[in-house]
Amino acid sequence: QVQLVESGGGSVQPGGSLTLSCAASGFAVDDFLMAWWRQVPGKEREFVAALSAGRTTYAEFVKGRFTIYRGYAENTVMLQMDMLEPEDTAVYFCRKGLGPWGQGTQVTVSS
Repeated sequence: QVQLVESGGGSVQPGGSLTLSCAASGFAVDDFLMAWWRQVPGKEREFVAALSAGRTTYAEFVKGRFTIYRGYAENTVMLQMDMLEPEDTAVYFCRKGLGPWGQGTQVTVSS
């Protein structure tokens, strides 16, 4: 059974950093495209970053600030978020390809 569990969200001031973790079970993250998405209440869920076979893709609004990478812990995918802005406030979701979602983790950027 595929399961994705996000963690690492929290509250941070503008300019700060957070690292999100996506722990996967039921499949090997190295065998699939893994992506991070985010959603603000009342808006569509939007793509943030993807990792597939060592190649990364980023939304324009996070380029140079966020980094997606394979975690050191078993079967995890990480999202390093630097230079956070209030506009980055959202629930962040991990996703296996175009399939299952995790439950999300809240990120709040505020002074």
